Amino acid sequence: MSTRTALLTLTTTAAALVALAAPATAHESGAHPITINGTDAFPESVAADRRYVYTTSIGDGTVYRGRTGAKTLDPFLPAGQDGRTQATGIKVAGDRLLVAGAFTGRFFTYTTAGNLVSAYTVPETGEPTLVNDAAVTPDGDVYITDSFRAVVYRIPATEVHAPATGTHRTLEVAYHLPDYVAGQSNGNGIVATPDGTSLIIGYWYSGALYRLTLATGEVRKIDAPALPSADGIARRGNTLYIARSVDNKVDTVRLSGDSSRATVVSERTYPGADTTTGVALSGDRLLVTNSQMDTYLYGTPLTSPVFTLESLPLG
Repeated sequence: MSTRTALLTLTTTAAALVALAAPATAHESGAHPITINGTDAFPESVAADRRYVYTTSIGDGTVYRGRTGAKTLDPFLPAGQDGRTQATGIKVAGDRLLVAGAFTGRFFTYTTAGNLVSAYTVPETGEPTLVNDAAVTPDGDVYITDSFRAVVYRIPATEVHAPATGTHRTLEVAYHLPDYVAGQSNGNGIVATPDGTSLIIGYWYSGALYRLTLATGEVRKIDAPALPSADGIARRGNTLYIARSVDNKVDTVRLSGDSSRATVVSERTYPGADTTTGVALSGDRLLVTNSQMDTYLYGTPLTSPVFTLESLPLG
């Protein structure tokens, strides 16, 4: 299946995305945009460590980077390098940078210096694929969602931290997920639970949250309100920040002690929010992508020729 055909399976959201793409206006107090120096950026995901902020281009696979607190991100890993022609979820794991390859079925592990450790491809099953996001557990293993396949892939910590030799590998299926709807974007954002024993996975289409117990593979639906278009997820303690792309907002969600229940504490948007697909924490700031995904998927006019992230006060 071609990339364009795979993209068209998401057309049920086109009208909503177009309607909710808000023009840039004055920013809320303490908020400011971060400009991305790229004409085809369409920033799908964002990550941060103590030194840098990163974002990914689903448009051409570029990974952009800038110093923490900077107002601009510049190309760091060029488009097309290592076969990386699209990029979605991005995570930092120590001195490793993890990049999902979207509809190409690829996944990449780099050093934070930009050297390729390994490049992965999904198993050849004939199914469409959308390698979407990743989570890192305390033991260093990486777990990856595929929104078009009812699976979670795993990369062991030993491979993540192997020498940067550019090895080519096949992603290994670790777990199977329930309640997948064919032709829709399903499992998307993913984080480890506070105790590191489970994963929390958000489903974009249904808005459900699931808890996957790593030791047993058991998957249970979390008792929580539906959060349709749940996309990227960031966690601090027992609080989740969930980017809801079609709704152009970020929900703050509080987990129970055993991660079996979740309560929506607040919903937040901001002037100029433009298909908020990714979210990350950077100190006392919340970073959100203005992806303009409606243009990328459906060819609607750009809201702005300048691509941005939004930096919001966390409080």
